[in-house]
Amino acid sequence: MKILVAIPTYNEKDNIGRMINSVLSLNGSESAKKPNHSISLLIIDDNSPDGTRRIVKEFMDGQKDEAGVSGAGSESGRLFLIEREKKMGLGTAYTTAFNFAVEKGYDYVLTMDCDFSHNPEEISGFVSLMETEKCGMIAGSRYSGGIRIINWSMKRLLISYFANIYAKLVTGVKISDLTGGFNMYDVNCLKKINLGGISSRGYAFQIEMKYRMVKEAGCSFKEYPIIFYERTMGKSKMSNGIIFEAFFRVIKLRLGLYR
Repeated sequence: MKILVAIPTYNEKDNIGRMINSVLSLNGSESAKKPNHSISLLIIDDNSPDGTRRIVKEFMDGQKDEAGVSGAGSESGRLFLIEREKKMGLGTAYTTAFNFAVEKGYDYVLTMDCDFSHNPEEISGFVSLMETEKCGMIAGSRYSGGIRIINWSMKRLLISYFANIYAKLVTGVKISDLTGGFNMYDVNCLKKINLGGISSRGYAFQIEMKYRMVKEAGCSFKEYPIIFYERTMGKSKMSNGIIFEAFFRVIKLRLGLYR
């Protein structure tokens, strides 16, 4: 099982080093020690002005030195970096990662945030569930079986909670957390989706992907209960524009107004 963890970044210098260590250290876990199990990490950086890319490159140089290979970007390592010229949004970052996974022959892609709102230790739980269920998608859920969100204001919690109810009712996709970003996808199912037709730039992408996986690709899914932690370092990317995009994207999906 070849797993690619995909993380978009923009100004994450305070978190990126710890995240790289946390994800790649999972290769020493019991689940990753099984034959043909491996976890790689792809960072998609939108030209962060804070030096995020530089830190990633330093880690890449380090893994090259350990392998006895000079220069950055060796295919022998498990850390990869895609540098983009400008801030292009969450959706295009993930579709870039999906295409990378297809081209490089990965079996699964796991998406998550860089700010530790998603706990890297829970990746093992996703992998175990996927091994058992063999489904097309595992949706990490903050609301399955109760609310598990740490340090959010009541206003933000209510907006998120009712946004998910709204998205679920309109799209007809029976997932309790359609807006969540901690998810695992079977690459074979991703191949059934028109990735080039995905136009969502912000968190509307999470809704669109789950809708396409279920309605367009016809893939099965399971929910995996996660705990979501509000970031403690760095700045949140949430904005009113992101909220409005998600609101109207749900309607367009329901009406079939997508490629």
